[in-house]
Amino acid sequence: MNGKIFAKKSSYDSDSSSTTVAASEKVLVPGGQGDGTSSFTDQLENPSTVSDDPQVINDVDSDEMEDNKNVASALANNDEEASGEEPSVPLRQKVSTEKSEAKPRSIPPPGKGQKIYEIDPTLSGFREHLDYRYVQYKRMREAIDKYEGGLEAFSRGYEKFGFTRSETGITYREWAPGAKSAALIGDFNNWNPNADIMSRNEFGVWEIFLPNNADGSPAIPHGSRVKIRMETPSGIKDSIPAWIMFSVQAPGEIPYNGIYYDPPEEEKYIFKHPQPKRPKSLRIYESHVGMSSTEPIINTYANFRDDVLPRIKKLGYNAVQIMAIQEHSYYASFGYHVTNFFAPSSRFGTPDDLKSLIDRAHELGLLVLMDIVHSHASNNTLDGLNMFDGTDAHYFHSGSRGHHWMWDSRLFNYGSWEVLRYLLSNARWWLEEFKFDGFRFDGVTSMMYTHHGLGVGFTGNYNEYFGFATDVDAVVYLMLVNDMIHGLYPEAVTIGEDVSGMPTFCLPVQDGGVGFDYRLHMAIADKWIEILKKRDEDWQMGDIVHTLTNRRWLEKCVSYAESHDQALVGDKTIAFWLMDKDMYDFMALDRPSTPRIDRGIALHKMIRLITMGLGGEGYLNFMGNEFGHPEWIDFPRGEQHLPTGEIIPGNNNSLDKCRRRFDLGDADYLRYRGMQEFDRAMQHLEAKYGFMTSEHQYISRKDEGDRMIVFERGNLVFVFNFHWNNSYFDYRVGCVKPGKYKIVLDSDDALFGGFNRLDRNAEYFTTEGWYDDRPRSFLVYAPSRSAVVYALVENEPEPEPEPVNKSQLVKSSETVEEADVEQSEPVEESEPGPLET
Repeated sequence: MNGKIFAKKSSYDSDSSSTTVAASEKVLVPGGQGDGTSSFTDQLENPSTVSDDPQVINDVDSDEMEDNKNVASALANNDEEASGEEPSVPLRQKVSTEKSEAKPRSIPPPGKGQKIYEIDPTLSGFREHLDYRYVQYKRMREAIDKYEGGLEAFSRGYEKFGFTRSETGITYREWAPGAKSAALIGDFNNWNPNADIMSRNEFGVWEIFLPNNADGSPAIPHGSRVKIRMETPSGIKDSIPAWIMFSVQAPGEIPYNGIYYDPPEEEKYIFKHPQPKRPKSLRIYESHVGMSSTEPIINTYANFRDDVLPRIKKLGYNAVQIMAIQEHSYYASFGYHVTNFFAPSSRFGTPDDLKSLIDRAHELGLLVLMDIVHSHASNNTLDGLNMFDGTDAHYFHSGSRGHHWMWDSRLFNYGSWEVLRYLLSNARWWLEEFKFDGFRFDGVTSMMYTHHGLGVGFTGNYNEYFGFATDVDAVVYLMLVNDMIHGLYPEAVTIGEDVSGMPTFCLPVQDGGVGFDYRLHMAIADKWIEILKKRDEDWQMGDIVHTLTNRRWLEKCVSYAESHDQALVGDKTIAFWLMDKDMYDFMALDRPSTPRIDRGIALHKMIRLITMGLGGEGYLNFMGNEFGHPEWIDFPRGEQHLPTGEIIPGNNNSLDKCRRRFDLGDADYLRYRGMQEFDRAMQHLEAKYGFMTSEHQYISRKDEGDRMIVFERGNLVFVFNFHWNNSYFDYRVGCVKPGKYKIVLDSDDALFGGFNRLDRNAEYFTTEGWYDDRPRSFLVYAPSRSAVVYALVENEPEPEPEPVNKSQLVKSSETVEEADVEQSEPVEESEPGPLET
């Protein structure tokens, strides 16, 4: 990293005001309804009621839309430099006269959007809303085709806006209709606001062309700081360019500075490895680069590449989901208050360092998913998009509709033509330039509803999804971005963070759906926390199964027992809910265990396996939770002085709790190792058998008395005994396929910190006869608090059928009291304490 690029302090004063502003010029295409956020809910298959009165939705004024399209058309067709110079190219693309390798770029035209009614006939009662939604989507596609040359061209806004370079110079363009004057300032012109005055066209686009220096070098050196100074309705304002590709925070300064990032050809990273094909089932390792070190430091892209990626591969995951990639000035926002949407976070290294990380992941066969934030933006005015041109309604809705009161952030106007260009281009930028393999879209529920899901408990009633509270503009944007991604990058994966259970969310856009590949099954993590607050005796097997399987037909889900949300300070991970303060004193193998530790380790493994086994077609784990990480996450923060006079204490800007202690999971003298080995075995089991995406799934037993759950996925039979004390000999479990079964995963294995009560070499033969609605069955030993997976051994001669003991079909098990696993006494909860090993 070039020190002179990142360490210099500003030599100018940035004057900006946040006083009352005037409304910006409206040059944007209106769409449908409103904005939206998230809420807790169970996802139900059918609504409890259907509205008798169909809602009436007014159509968009055709003349107004046409006028706005004409504006967009003029902006889009301005492909030549204002100075008459040669067309420019994106900064990060190599300037070359060689013909680049052509890629097929085709986005299918809109379909009829009617198949959703065949998939879910209940939707017919809401046809007016859904058909209106699809008409709005089709009209937007047609407008983009007519005035922008199609979605493919429209999503390449980074080739027109921001800094683009040609053989003869640099062009800078910015859409800022509220500004009265604008100038490009920076190190290159000694921050002189009179040196490089920009010109404005009639559509609010400011532009300047800077010819190369006499020696042929660019007018703006690589690594130098740049900003745009604007005279706005709210005063003089210096802003980081909206399309900036890199920004940094100088030592001793608070606001970030935009960086003109265009390294010499020899310093640009060249990708060496092809992107992996999309796997049938996703096993996602959710991660954060900055906190991925075992030391209390902000880690780097390079260290993550070298140290963490091999670990992820070894654990058996096939995808890494990286948080906090888009630049965010507030580290403790976990990356969700984005300030610079096209810039990878400079805390962890350069854009080329990030490319090297992604290329290494591809070499290991790992997909790289980005946690992308298009649901809201940072409230910052000095280094973010807020009040960019001095007006409240530039990229966002004006007034209260443009502010998320709980998140303290700004909400995009998805009905705006230029906002659509900005966000669609942003999604494509990360796929095209950095070779990401897909996205996890954050806060999608917030986008889809004007109430943002706040204070709303979704019950599954379809009136909750298809009414005036739905932001049709936002849903149409989600349809467009999925269209663009899947059309241009067929192998890319899109996952939506929706807690509402919006029907059609994961159905193809052409069929009338929103177009995501997966929905995050967020209700599962909430359910586990709810259950963990209860006594073991109060756990309901049917409740667990219902929550895990309660998802919409043909709509795939990514399940997880816990994510980064549960690891944050103020919350508890599953491991800490289970083992509490005992984790700090009794995890060493040379010390005696406690009933609380034995219970915690056993249930930690069972919870994760049953979540993966029944929860969906994909699985997610936040880094460190695979071994029951004992520490919470607490970002460095100082004291906060609120306007009310209240002082919120900080943590002295400490990084001690903002790291991941991978060394604990690797230590063979600690009990964390067993949990990590189990998670690894669980991932490799799914890799071998592909049970998450198997078409065959059947739950044959949910026994509240025995505390047993038995189900089949593919050729596997899963047997869970949640009883705290009872083990069962000769317990009969149903199955569909005849033959011999063997144990392929046993949570009670000593390798996984268990009591080794089963013989891994034992063979289990089926007997004919119906049991638990299955045509066959076999007998097993089911130890207390254990999960065992049996696999059908194929390609072996079948043994002679064993006669069935009819008395066993009536009573399948013998209950035994075991002394080696005692019932845990009720334990008092405590706050996390310092880590001791």
